[in-house]
Amino acid sequence: MDNDVTQAAPLSPPLWAGLVARYKGAVLMTLSFALALVLAFASATLAVRAIEHVVARDAASVLTDNGLDWAEIETDGLLLTLRGEAESEASRFRALSAVSSIVAAERVIDAISVAPSVEIAAPRFQMEILRNGLDVSLIGLVPAVLATETIVARIEAIDPEISVVEMLETANHPVPFGWDQAVEFGLQALALIPASKVSVSANQVEVTGLADSAEQRDAWRERLMRESPRGLIASISISAPRPVITPFTLRFVMDEAGARFDACAADSTEARAAILRAGRVAGAQGVIECTLGLGSPSPRWQVAAAESIRALGGLGAGSVTLSDMDISLIVPYTVAPETLDRAAADLEQRLPDAFALNALRLSPPTGEDTHGGEVVEFVASRGEDGVVLLRGTLIDERSRDAVQALARSEFGLNSVRMNVRIDPDLPEGWSVRSLLAVDTLGQLEHGLARVRPDRFDLRGVSGDATVSDRLSRTITEKLGGAAVFNLDIRYDEKFDPVAMQPTPARCAGWINAILEEKQITFDPGSASIDSGTSRVMDRIAETLRECGRLEMEVAGHTDSQGRLETNMRLSQQRAEAVVAGLLQRGALVSDFVAVGYGPEFPVADNSTAAGREANRRIEFRLIGASAEAAAAELGEDAAPQEPPEPTDESELEIVVTMGAGDTRRPAARPER
Repeated sequence: MDNDVTQAAPLSPPLWAGLVARYKGAVLMTLSFALALVLAFASATLAVRAIEHVVARDAASVLTDNGLDWAEIETDGLLLTLRGEAESEASRFRALSAVSSIVAAERVIDAISVAPSVEIAAPRFQMEILRNGLDVSLIGLVPAVLATETIVARIEAIDPEISVVEMLETANHPVPFGWDQAVEFGLQALALIPASKVSVSANQVEVTGLADSAEQRDAWRERLMRESPRGLIASISISAPRPVITPFTLRFVMDEAGARFDACAADSTEARAAILRAGRVAGAQGVIECTLGLGSPSPRWQVAAAESIRALGGLGAGSVTLSDMDISLIVPYTVAPETLDRAAADLEQRLPDAFALNALRLSPPTGEDTHGGEVVEFVASRGEDGVVLLRGTLIDERSRDAVQALARSEFGLNSVRMNVRIDPDLPEGWSVRSLLAVDTLGQLEHGLARVRPDRFDLRGVSGDATVSDRLSRTITEKLGGAAVFNLDIRYDEKFDPVAMQPTPARCAGWINAILEEKQITFDPGSASIDSGTSRVMDRIAETLRECGRLEMEVAGHTDSQGRLETNMRLSQQRAEAVVAGLLQRGALVSDFVAVGYGPEFPVADNSTAAGREANRRIEFRLIGASAEAAAAELGEDAAPQEPPEPTDESELEIVVTMGAGDTRRPAARPER
């Protein structure tokens, strides 16, 4: 039996053909829709690309026109993205605003970064402190961390009644270098000067003030110079009112010692210049002091003074004294009477109205200064030991008691020795002259006052550079303009309390003066200081203790004998030994530098024993800020022979700056 296998019969051709015919239309329609979609998408894409290109082009153009080339543009259809780094928020905002004129703001994507901002520079901190007695005002900009309450408290501590108005503003920035020491120094100056303006900034202080007198002005200036911290630029300008001079006095003398002013006063810089020119033409030399003051009796005072000096210059000898509007022209007997008469007549014609001239020719000596074979005189003298001796002749016992009482009150009870005679036949006014001798002697450190019938002589030493002016006025006022007197007063700065205040230049000078008397010596071939010069080291240490902190170089020098290396090492060791010795004696030597120069800078001939001894030496010289301060000090004190006339002598200013300088370096030494 056959297998029952059922097999599907294949479709007959007519069925297949029917299916194709049935679905052919649907397929064609689908293909048509697909092709249409592809064509539509391609058209849309091309349109978007065209729009993006136009937007990018226009946006780039507007950014370029506004100087915003740093901005980068990206487009995505209708969206526009800005990228890049703007230098500031303002620049970023300008870029967004510019493209918003091309594309709606809601379609602009901000992808801009802003460069980190540069740190804002700190403002210039400055504080102005104004003081008028008990009223103080604080104005300015200070660091925020500064405790302004502390400054106010320190100012209030100057005086319990002081009132402070604080108008300071603050800024949150670091305190600049040098600010703290500037504030400290400014407050010191404010406490010192009741009428002042103190300007404080970083590392700099300007002080402007008003003193009651020239002496007070000089003392304040010296103190502020001394207390100014190292590294601080300090400008100090202190004014003093012009003194009232009464009587307004000028005295010009021509004698064997030369032509000079014993007293000089002027009411203006122009008047002073005219008077000094006349004095120089008559023979006066050197630096001439002429006080600017108030109290001139006439606006033409300088005309009368200059003409009087010219008249005396023509006569060649004598003195001319102006006391207010009275003029006394006194000449020795060696001047012919007719010469004096002619000069006096010419002078009277040239003098301004209201000035009165008295011309006097002294008589030749006739021996009238003696009485009973003894010289008629009264002498008051004061020695350097302070002992005062009164001797000579007085008119009566009451005059003697008055002179003795005045001397004891002036010089002390135990300092006065008296040995006088009584003579009732003395000239009129002898008692006044005797008392004047004691009074004027009291204004000198030591000296002698001599009273004779025909003249009054005063000579001595003083620490006051203006004492001759003052004494001339006093004598003229007491004895009259026609009095014959002679002054010989020498100024010595060691008696001047202001001049003797330690400054870098003076301290260096004092040390060098000690070394000029005796050098520091050492044991032969060693760095051990010779015991014989221990006193020299003691004196230098004592000077340094008074001077305070200084920057100095201690230089060791040797002669040329021996090996160079040995001499260099020995000079260094000796310089270090001197510094160590001063430290042991309590001197402040923290800013000292020891340097050994060996035989490099000789000051004498090494071929002789004396020269080699001179070359073996120790030298001290200022360096750094101390040298700069000394240079400024010496530049102020070293006046030229004919200095320019300042606008006002009552105002002095000094500026201290920091730096390196040298006032004592040997000429052969190179700059280091």
